[in-house]
Amino acid sequence: MVGAGVFSLPQRFAEETGVWGALVAWLIAGSGMLMLAFVFQRLSMRKPALDAGVFAYAKAGFGNYVGFFSAAGYWASACVGNVTYWVLTMSTLGALFPQLGAGDTLLAVVLSSVGLWGFFSLIRRGIREATAINRIVTIAKVVPILVFVLFAVFLFDPAVFAGNLTGADSTGPLFEQVSNTMLVTVFVFLGVEGASVYSRHARRREDVGRATILGFLSVFAIFASVTIVSYGVLPMEQLAELRQPSMAGVLEAGVGTWGLVFVSAGLIISVMGAYLAWSLMAAEVLYVAAREKDMPRFLSRVSEDDVPVNALLLSTLLSQLVMVITYFSEDAFNFALDMTAVLTLFSLLFAALYALKLGWTGETYEGAPSRIRRGDLAIALIATIYSVFLVYAAGLSLVLLSMIFYAPATVLFVIARREQGKRVFRGGELVLFLITLAGAVACVLALAQGWIEL
Repeated sequence: MVGAGVFSLPQRFAEETGVWGALVAWLIAGSGMLMLAFVFQRLSMRKPALDAGVFAYAKAGFGNYVGFFSAAGYWASACVGNVTYWVLTMSTLGALFPQLGAGDTLLAVVLSSVGLWGFFSLIRRGIREATAINRIVTIAKVVPILVFVLFAVFLFDPAVFAGNLTGADSTGPLFEQVSNTMLVTVFVFLGVEGASVYSRHARRREDVGRATILGFLSVFAIFASVTIVSYGVLPMEQLAELRQPSMAGVLEAGVGTWGLVFVSAGLIISVMGAYLAWSLMAAEVLYVAAREKDMPRFLSRVSEDDVPVNALLLSTLLSQLVMVITYFSEDAFNFALDMTAVLTLFSLLFAALYALKLGWTGETYEGAPSRIRRGDLAIALIATIYSVFLVYAAGLSLVLLSMIFYAPATVLFVIARREQGKRVFRGGELVLFLITLAGAVACVLALAQGWIEL
């Protein structure tokens, strides 16, 4: 969960809201994500046989195509999220090398592509080598974040903080401010379901739930702290104009150039570690889905070093495609960030709905005290409402843009079903596909008319 997003929080929040809006946004996001974390914890215990990751819950609850829909979206989210890491890295280096701009110049795209395929080669050599590097990076990346929070507390100016309480005239009413920050909170919390994705490797099922909750609580404290203390260092107008990574700009304003260099170095370490972790995650999702026969069987092939090479290759190719698209977007980082968040929303929603279905029907609760079932049902209901709100907050434009991926990606589902000699769509699955296809067509037309911009 601790990757590129945390380093972008000061600017992203100041662009949309003041202190009160940020507090409300983190309260909603924290509560909603905590309920989702509880959902994954409960599901890991109630359905231990479903160890194929987050998409397994969508499949078990609502059928094969919905399961594919969830898996494909989660996989695409991981691939697009990997692009944000390269954009932010190049933007960081752009402070020293102007030719890299904000990570969106032609040179930045070329260098990012070289890095993309360099990591592909590294991971292809073996999972153990990659995870060993990630352990070191995980420790190294937390240090500059904690240092930033401590220095920001010492630099805290109550007058500046008070001036940032209500937000600027351009940010709109409180509800609008909160809605506009929801996607960035989703982005930074991506990974809360990671233990479920890797649950097939767990020695004990209870470790899956424990990892989910502890991971959530620790990073929630970090993310909320980074956001709020920044409001006490610079006025909102200045925070909103900072180049990314904005955390570096905040510390530079307080302590000078060394703060910029320190946070920038920490960001590059963090981003490379997060990129490594999410590359493994993306390949794992495809591999497990193929093993469960929801993706074509060629994606289930592993090398002698236990690397799902075809899944890793397809993931890298998708990241490369998105990286090229960002070159033509108005704001490469924010475009990739928002798309990363919106592509994972349906996976979260289907998991919450499945937990709600179990609680409503009483499946797996036979013989359990009624209070446990009522408690789980309440958690699932809140998580579902929160997930629906996230889809609403994302807005029609981003949801339609996601359909451009889902519609053609259905070809993978068709191939998988044909390999098994089974009927492609059953009942309502065809309706879902037609809605997806209509959304993709509508988005293409809207892009052509200029109604939607990248």
